[in-house]
Amino acid sequence: MEILILSNNHFFQIPISLEPLFNLSKLKIFDGEICTETESHYNSLTPKFQLTSISLSGYIDGGTFPKFLYHQHDLMDANLSHLNLSGQFPNWLVENNTNLETLLLTNNSLFESFRMPIHSHQHLVILDVSNNFFQGHIPVEIGTYLPGLIELNLSRNAFNGSIPSSFADMQMLESLDISYNQLTGEIPERMATGCFSLEILALSNNSLQGHIFSKKFNLTNLMRLQLDGNNFSGEIPESLSKCRLLGGLYLSDNNLFGKIPRWLGNLSALEDIIMPNNNLEGPIPIEFCQLDALKILDLSNNTIFGTVPSYFSPAYIEQVHLSKNKIEGRLESIIHDSPYLVTLDLSYNRFHGSIPNWINILPQLNYLILAHNYIKGEIPVQLCQLKEVQLIDLSHNNLSGHIPPCLVNTSLSEGHHEAVAPTSCSCGRASGYASSYTKTALNATATPTSSSCGRGYPYARDYVGPRTPPMGKEETVQFTTKNVSYYYQGRILTSMSGIDLSCNKLTDRVAQFSTFEEDSYEGNPFLCGWPLSKSCDDNGLTTVTTEADTENEEGPDESKMQATRLHFK
Repeated sequence: MEILILSNNHFFQIPISLEPLFNLSKLKIFDGEICTETESHYNSLTPKFQLTSISLSGYIDGGTFPKFLYHQHDLMDANLSHLNLSGQFPNWLVENNTNLETLLLTNNSLFESFRMPIHSHQHLVILDVSNNFFQGHIPVEIGTYLPGLIELNLSRNAFNGSIPSSFADMQMLESLDISYNQLTGEIPERMATGCFSLEILALSNNSLQGHIFSKKFNLTNLMRLQLDGNNFSGEIPESLSKCRLLGGLYLSDNNLFGKIPRWLGNLSALEDIIMPNNNLEGPIPIEFCQLDALKILDLSNNTIFGTVPSYFSPAYIEQVHLSKNKIEGRLESIIHDSPYLVTLDLSYNRFHGSIPNWINILPQLNYLILAHNYIKGEIPVQLCQLKEVQLIDLSHNNLSGHIPPCLVNTSLSEGHHEAVAPTSCSCGRASGYASSYTKTALNATATPTSSSCGRGYPYARDYVGPRTPPMGKEETVQFTTKNVSYYYQGRILTSMSGIDLSCNKLTDRVAQFSTFEEDSYEGNPFLCGWPLSKSCDDNGLTTVTTEADTENEEGPDESKMQATRLHFK
């Protein structure tokens, strides 16, 4: 027998020592589950088999590496992930198996420093030690000892210190993920010139600083660049204009400044431009109209001004987040003919005009967030035709007229969602929404990030819609309505809803929404009825005394304004 596959078998587990199989001299491939049976009785036994491939799954409560592995010398593929293995990095496994090509150790409890094998290993092409507890510096000589790596994932550990320049010796390296560590310093210039095969570079959520890249730059094959959550400064480097295959640019939460480069519009493969929470300024380049493949645009919380280019309406756009800038222009000219648009967040800007009657031609729209602008007119009844809408925030505008009766069906559901962790928002009265968006470059699973009360965009790529998100990605959304925050993970949009119509000039009786309280409607002096404290008379009217009446009690009767009645069916 050469191949034994026992995986996904919950009724039969092989003891960790694999002693019953020691006499199978021809066994080459083993794929199975393991249990925590001790192997002290068999410590002196040597198996007769020499495996070329092993894949174990199961759970060992603080266990160590199975002893039989110390006797293996022909391994080419070893998957020892998700076993809660403890101890140091098994450099002996690399040293003993000179033909080893793949070593997967993700999601264990390995700790201490990450040590290299004694001799250079030429054949190892995939190494994944993500989601462990390694600490200390990434070995300075890692590129010298593992020059043949194509994929390297060191993410979600506790590595500190600087990025080794010896990564440049990995000339075949295509994917490097060292995100979610404690790395400091700058991106080595030698790495930016020597790793010319890199397609994915993920340095997110460290403490890196300095300019992103120097003028010496040779990473022209980049398809995904994740630098978010660091302290990078300076302008977006023009050297990135050489990356004609770039599909994802993630620069959020840094200290970048300057104008958004016009040459970004020439990178026709771009699908995601995510650069919120920087100090970028100037207008949105008209060249962005050329980005036909664009799916996510997030420039929120910068100092962007001017108008949105009139012809900006990418055919496949799903997410537009422009909140907390100084953008102006008529709302009617923003984003039309976008059948896949899920989120439109233009809050905290200077948009004027009215909500367009053609809003109903956005069939996938889930989030409509227009708060804190200068929008006037009535809420169009065409909103009733948006069958997928889950959250509407029109607060702090100059809207007038009646609330469309159809909105009575909108409620904050407590339906089939997975609540990760409720939290509280400590940044004062939070009008709107806070969220955290996590993406992973390789197969590491994203984890929730901390609450951020000021960020006004709920990213939601994992939605019920026409496009299935890529494998290996998981999104977490923190939804905040007023002062209460909730975390939702996974396919959330079928169960998360909300509405905020506060601080407008809406009139008449409030519809009997099942969930929303007074602060969803406050600041509308001509609304009455529960949950507001102002009651309506039998005709659905309320009398509001204006400030002028207070100053002049003998003023004319016409200074007392009344709301007209709204009939709900």
